[in-house]
Amino acid sequence: MSSPTTIRDWTAAEAPSLDDFEAIGHAAFAALPEEFRALTGGVLIRVADFPEDDVLDDLGIDSEFGLLGLFQGVGLAHRGSVPETGQMPNMIWLYRRPILDYWAEHEESLGSVVTHVLIHEIGHHFGLSDEDMDAIEAAAG
Repeated sequence: MSSPTTIRDWTAAEAPSLDDFEAIGHAAFAALPEEFRALTGGVLIRVADFPEDDVLDDLGIDSEFGLLGLFQGVGLAHRGSVPETGQMPNMIWLYRRPILDYWAEHEESLGSVVTHVLIHEIGHHFGLSDEDMDAIEAAAG
């Protein structure tokens, strides 16, 4: 007979807060190779529950759960040699509720999902399209 499985007391468990998510995002970024992080140029990581409606409209996304992250700014491939004054810093947005929804439906750790979204958005910072990144992921297996 096998031993009984111990079940943790989940009655007090709560979903990660926005602050928790920001900490997860920063920890995921810190775990990336130094050479890779150095190329990001100080991109800021921000967290919100959902993307703004205008972002969804601009991207043609119908559901607020349809976008897990967003790179906002001028990517490396589109920058000039001289920085423009008054330009907002590049930001990566992690959207907590869509990421939690995705996590609940897949067999990946939350940290793995956040790291994947973060790397994907950093790819946009580098000027890669979704198709470029899909091809890279497919080639990597």
